[in-house]
Amino acid sequence: MTTMKAVTVARFGGPEALEIHDIQRPLPGADEVLIRVRAASVNPVDYKIRAGHYPPVGPDNLPKVLGRDLSGVVEAAGTDVTELCAGDRVFAMLGPGSGSYSQFVAVKSELCVPMPAALDYTQAAAVPLAGITAWQGLFDEGRLEPGQRVLIHGGAGGVGHLAIQFAKSCGAHVSTTVSGKDREFVRSLGADQAIDYRHERFEDLVSSVDLVLDLIAGETQERSWTVLKDGGTLVSTLAKPSQSQAQEHHARATNYVAHPDATELRAIANLINAGKVRPVVTSIYPLEEVGPAQQELEAGHPRGKVVLEVHAD
Repeated sequence: MTTMKAVTVARFGGPEALEIHDIQRPLPGADEVLIRVRAASVNPVDYKIRAGHYPPVGPDNLPKVLGRDLSGVVEAAGTDVTELCAGDRVFAMLGPGSGSYSQFVAVKSELCVPMPAALDYTQAAAVPLAGITAWQGLFDEGRLEPGQRVLIHGGAGGVGHLAIQFAKSCGAHVSTTVSGKDREFVRSLGADQAIDYRHERFEDLVSSVDLVLDLIAGETQERSWTVLKDGGTLVSTLAKPSQSQAQEHHARATNYVAHPDATELRAIANLINAGKVRPVVTSIYPLEEVGPAQQELEAGHPRGKVVLEVHAD
């Protein structure tokens, strides 16, 4: 079988645990397509897996190819696949079994969505996991509706910058917490109110919100109860909110892990094609520099997304 280059983790640790190896290229199953990966985004789950801080992936799951989303070109289709064919440009969020830090990956065809026409491969790769995470937090878990008020903590990051745009596209009023240097950035995305968390207390400036989308956790989450309207909702991608606090504020409160959903990704693609949403890529690295790419995301708070370019031999 033909080989391909892939980033693997055989032991938990720092960036030095990332290794690029030649491994066997997968063959697509009957309901899968083989995608030639052109770009893959870097997400927090990637460095958490690498460091051994993601409980679903333990030592018994190693070695593992990292990466949970991608953009690329269909190389071949399985025998039962009728809606995609070789040459189609697609993007997708992958399930936990596959890895997109590689030159090729076999993906269930039902997870693949045509790339938005206006995006290049690096822009498209920035969307699936972050976009679906934002969508599910706002609409599936948060049940956000037109005219409601939402506070998004961490609005300049990969998930946050898309969440702002999704919320505005549905007709919500959006407040967000960011560092001072990102205020104009989030306003350019449509945020109605940008709060500098280093110099301002959001609870002094925001009140009676219908939904808090918490992408930060810690004391930021704890302070958020005071800004919720009675009967509001607090949704976190990280720590599970206190249920006793939720009862005290007559609120719904939950945390969640995003799961692949092609229907939602297609809705996101439609918004991008309509010019209502634009993904922002702050840094692009070749696959061979995956270590520095992860370090940038892990050590700082980059604006938008960090993406890996993948080149075929």
